[in-house]
Amino acid sequence: MDDQKQYAKLFNDIDSQALISLGIILASVILLTIVSQRGLNWLANRLHGQVRFRIFALVPLTRLVILIVALAIAVPIMIEPSLRNMVTLLGAIGLAIGFALKDYVSSLIAGMVAAVELPYRPGDWVDIEDTYGEVKHVGMRTVEILTPDDDLVAVPHLKLWDTAIYNANNGKTSLQCVASFYLHPEHEADWVRKALRDVALTSAYLKFDQPIIVVAEEKPWGTHYRIRAYPVDPRQQFLFITDLTVRGKQVLSRAGIKPALLPPDMALEAPDAAGGRRGLRH
Repeated sequence: MDDQKQYAKLFNDIDSQALISLGIILASVILLTIVSQRGLNWLANRLHGQVRFRIFALVPLTRLVILIVALAIAVPIMIEPSLRNMVTLLGAIGLAIGFALKDYVSSLIAGMVAAVELPYRPGDWVDIEDTYGEVKHVGMRTVEILTPDDDLVAVPHLKLWDTAIYNANNGKTSLQCVASFYLHPEHEADWVRKALRDVALTSAYLKFDQPIIVVAEEKPWGTHYRIRAYPVDPRQQFLFITDLTVRGKQVLSRAGIKPALLPPDMALEAPDAAGGRRGLRH
């Protein structure tokens, strides 16, 4: 009962005048939000270049400012602005905000850990939960990754706690690439291995001070070959893999070596063998 009385003292008596004031504030918020959003969008659509995107960025910021101002006006109408009431109110708000922002705080802490342990740094090529690309910026809360499709992805640092981080070059200029070939089992394996090695040796993108490895793995549907080699620059990895794949197919085709033909029940095995996006490196 005492607690109920204590919390009841937080609020003023809501009379008709207070209700009218709150109604005016609510209507003003709705009106200003609609006007600002439509006005800024109208203005941005008539501009070009970087200015257009900056105007668009003002839309959520303007809405947030309107909401904060409205709350600052409405709260004293509902709550007696005494020191005790403000401390109680701010404590409750702080608790709610802390619970809502626990993931944000976790990302900030993980960002501090990342600054010490360096699981990634600008220039690294990383794979985090199917997002593969080059690290462009390591912030306090997120790491920004530029994908090969030119998409900038912001990944929160809290992924460090429970997600595997695949770092392809780990601060170095050496990044291993893999070109896969799926061949019919009836062929001269030793000749194919040497031919694929020669394909890598004659690539314009090859980094010569790193090893070239040709791996062969027998499958029920044929033989899976992988050329493991390193490009001169990690940013050349896709050009390098394309070069190895195209010229490798030409060499094998001229030698009369047939590709593997998968039976219907084995059709799902080849993508797993290729390794998907990570197959570029592993």
